[in-house]
Amino acid sequence: MTAPQVAPVEIPVVEEEPDPDRPWVTVVWNDPVNLMSYVTWVFQRLFGFSRDKAEQLMLDVHHKGRAVVTSGAREKMEHDASLLQSYGLWATVDRS
Repeated sequence: MTAPQVAPVEIPVVEEEPDPDRPWVTVVWNDPVNLMSYVTWVFQRLFGFSRDKAEQLMLDVHHKGRAVVTSGAREKMEHDASLLQSYGLWATVDRS
């Protein structure tokens, strides 16, 4: 009886380490459906933003196509995106 042969195990090289200091963000994207006044109202209602801040974020969405509205822990950002989606806005979660 011969000894079993052992194949070498290759360990993948990971070049990018997760950065715990890089927060998650909730991004709201422009859409052709929602009125600008409605988007402003949703930002104020959900996040307690002042009218000026909510309007500035809405204008970023309108002119730049997107705006980061909240940042923090992944679970919280997923919750925020879910809330925004429940109001009919197109929102996603990403790393900043």
